Amino acid sequence: MDFALSEEQTAIFDMARDFGAQHIAPFAREWEEAGEIPKSLWPQLAQLGFGGLYVREESGGSGLSRLDATLVFEALSMACPTVASFLSIHNMCAAMIDKFGSQALRDKYLPRALTMETFFSYCLTEPGSGSDASALKTRADKSNT
Repeated sequence: MDFALSEEQTAIFDMARDFGAQHIAPFAREWEEAGEIPKSLWPQLAQLGFGGLYVREESGGSGLSRLDATLVFEALSMACPTVASFLSIHNMCAAMIDKFGSQALRDKYLPRALTMETFFSYCLTEPGSGSDASALKTRADKSNT
């Protein structure tokens, strides 16, 4: 079994690594200290196709595999793990909408997400369970409101 990256995968990794080295790494410490990533970064990443890495091409995404996307996240992590993590979560949410959402939902949310004018995220940490999703507990209260 050959585990070597294809030429296309190497090119994807190199593109993400080079972008990170030029546009992210020089500012990462400053962003971390300020507690924010400038909004102007995200459209630049979207122009590289990183706003919808594993969103299907017919939905406007890049249509890459999870491995391909992982190469992007790994390469960007070399510049700033926070940027790579945020991008990973955004892409996971976009992929879920693409895969499981209705056409109306995809039409409403994906175009602006793929250009990264809109950001996707999710909340997992909850009292009593932290980030352990299997320990989440919930209840329903009947209400007439």
